[in-house]
Amino acid sequence: MVVSATRVDQPSLEIPASIDRLYGEDLREGRPQVNLSESLGRVPGIVVLNRQNYAQDLQISSRGFGARATFGVRGIRLIADGIPATMPDGQGQAATFDLGSASRVEVLRGPFSSLYGNASGGVINVITEDAPEVPTLEAGFYAGSYDTSRGALKFGWRRGNVGYLANVSHFESDGYRDHSAVRRDQLNTTVKLSLGEDTGLTLVGMALHQPDTQDPLGLTAAQVAQNPRQATAVAFTFNTRKSIVHDQVGVTLDHALSGATRLQASAWGGTRDVEQYLSIPLFVQNAPTHSGGVVDLDRGFGGAALRLFDDGTLGGRPLRLSLGLEYERMAERRRGYINNNGTAGALKRDEDNTVQSTGVYAQAEWKFASRWSAHAGVRASRVEFESTDHYIAAGNADDSGAKDYTATTPVAGVVFRIDPRSSLYANYGRGFETPTFVELAYRNGGTGLNFDLQPSPSRHVEAGVKAVRPGLARVNAAVFDVRTRDEIVTDQSSGGRTTFRNAGRTQRRGLELGAESLFAGPIEARAAYTLLQAEFSEEFGTAAAGKRLPGVPETQFYGEIAWRHAASGVRAALEVLHRAKVPVNDVNTELAGAFTVANAVIGWQQQGARWRLNEFLRVDNVGDKTYIGSVIVNDGNLRFYEPAPQRNIMLGVQASLMF
Repeated sequence: MVVSATRVDQPSLEIPASIDRLYGEDLREGRPQVNLSESLGRVPGIVVLNRQNYAQDLQISSRGFGARATFGVRGIRLIADGIPATMPDGQGQAATFDLGSASRVEVLRGPFSSLYGNASGGVINVITEDAPEVPTLEAGFYAGSYDTSRGALKFGWRRGNVGYLANVSHFESDGYRDHSAVRRDQLNTTVKLSLGEDTGLTLVGMALHQPDTQDPLGLTAAQVAQNPRQATAVAFTFNTRKSIVHDQVGVTLDHALSGATRLQASAWGGTRDVEQYLSIPLFVQNAPTHSGGVVDLDRGFGGAALRLFDDGTLGGRPLRLSLGLEYERMAERRRGYINNNGTAGALKRDEDNTVQSTGVYAQAEWKFASRWSAHAGVRASRVEFESTDHYIAAGNADDSGAKDYTATTPVAGVVFRIDPRSSLYANYGRGFETPTFVELAYRNGGTGLNFDLQPSPSRHVEAGVKAVRPGLARVNAAVFDVRTRDEIVTDQSSGGRTTFRNAGRTQRRGLELGAESLFAGPIEARAAYTLLQAEFSEEFGTAAAGKRLPGVPETQFYGEIAWRHAASGVRAALEVLHRAKVPVNDVNTELAGAFTVANAVIGWQQQGARWRLNEFLRVDNVGDKTYIGSVIVNDGNLRFYEPAPQRNIMLGVQASLMF
């Protein structure tokens, strides 16, 4: 298995870090191809909570990092075709990933992710598939429960030195819960040009348009018991919803300076416009220092990177070097208005916010003995925030301000090859996580950004074993210990508005196990197990030392077994997911219950010389269980819970034609 999430393609057995890879068929076969939660549960150490609320996106955590996110993904670096899908402040949206055209998804956990900058927990890297050698048109459609449907059209062709690939899709659903309808249009396209034997150019473009996505908000425990499909009453009063328009382009030039030295340059840019209606009482919104219940963001972002790779020798042994310089910038105009029962009223906030990130890194790999290799790297990062306040009124002073965060994060690891198909490794590193603009956006009792928030440094130690036994299985196991200082935690969350503060010290200790069958025959199997003890190491606020970090389950298990009959083209699979109880607040007074759910899928394939047809029937939550799919950490109204759907069914078909 060759992976590139460490920036250089190399076998996983030679990397001193936990890294897994999902292939395109893992993402698409018998799946709706809408959310990473459909397939990312196969990776140990990763917890994906599908909110069933497309106004807030998925909640993804890696070894507990990212579990506090009130929307989107933070603490994990998201990358698509070499272009960051995470903003320079550390906030990203997994909805921008196009699963219908992905060749693979690579997931890196542990300290080596710090070489990517402001991300302590890990890296999720999505790579689009190459254009086929012959013109190929694919069309897919599925329909299911809750008036859910998705249609997609993909075309690709490599002609001469140019390869084209484009995928467009339309997804819509009334949602499992009341007031949770969504409509999403998405485009992903790549153009790859070969400019000679030594040079390649890749152009990428993507668009995500998601208008008026309804937000049902969280529920209290009593409301869940009464009716898990209901929406909170204020969701209707204030017509809570979000509209997103996200467009971006990027270009990457790859040039071989010699047989051993390669230069890579990339640049990207885009826009993201967001309008969100929150459920905040009018008397609260009318306070002089309040920002209102309508958020209006006009954002532009971009960046550039220059990377150099060189293969040489040191002491007669192979040495691989990687050097890089990266710059990212985001500028947004943020306005706030009164949410007057679902319509925008008077202006309550008006400011220009910018954040820019600069990083310089160096990474080396030296095979200093026949069975040993050492890896080391260091990154210097600087993240600069600035806010210019244009809304100055009686009782609302000028809240302009600026703050810089800097850090140097080293990492080192060693690999011992037990034999050609197995290895042991260990690593050590430092992480660095700044507040995001979302976390800086509000402060209790006033307006303006919360510049009292400090960055959260972390120390990581990990050891593991990897093995591949052809005809039997691929397995990996890792143990880790992470100590964090000034953890950024949720302070108050009410009416769609969340404030944050720094806690004391926290600790994450865990075990990850992953296995995948490789034996011949019709049976395939896969399993992933995570044990994670994440807790406060010292008292802070009302949370005593030893309390568990909210939003983090202590254990999670995913298992899958599939049977494939090659002669008839039939495939059947059963998936099982178990997740332990999840604390919903710092003091652990309430917990989302543990659950075990099973999903079943059966598919058929027919194939001719130049065509292929696939159909599938999928049943999720076969046992029709009522359970909590995700939680809203420290919600001030005690609406912590977002219920997952009960039994739901979908039927899909996909056709492919080569011209």
